Amino acid sequence: MPHRSSTEDRAFLAQVESCTFPVSDFDHRAHLRLAYIYLTEHDTETAHQLMREALQTFLEHNGVDPAKYHDTMTHAWILAVRHFMKATSGSESADSFIDQNPEMLDSKIMMTHYSAQVLFSDEARAQFVDPDLDPIPQHGG
Repeated sequence: MPHRSSTEDRAFLAQVESCTFPVSDFDHRAHLRLAYIYLTEHDTETAHQLMREALQTFLEHNGVDPAKYHDTMTHAWILAVRHFMKATSGSESADSFIDQNPEMLDSKIMMTHYSAQVLFSDEARAQFVDPDLDPIPQHGG
């Protein structure tokens, strides 16, 4: 079974892209859900570009400091979600996928790949920086 987005996932994506999703509900799971949805339809680079645009627009529209956007975290989570998608047989929805891979819910997992000094640097916030501790497994597409 391939990875697919559900009707609810597409509604969530529309809400995020139209900036009508509640900011207070946009937590780590919502980030994972957004990454999964983009990855069901796009390659890794395109998914990263779309997610970057959606998040930056979402922040700006909701009056959130644009410095909150972190490009390395966004790209790294896209890579991580792609890794878990390749490691599982498929899902009918983002929720099903996340439930199959609960380790992704640990938002601190990136600290196994990055030192705090690198991950929280201005450079990492502005553009993707490769991990300095342990590479994120990468898969084509």
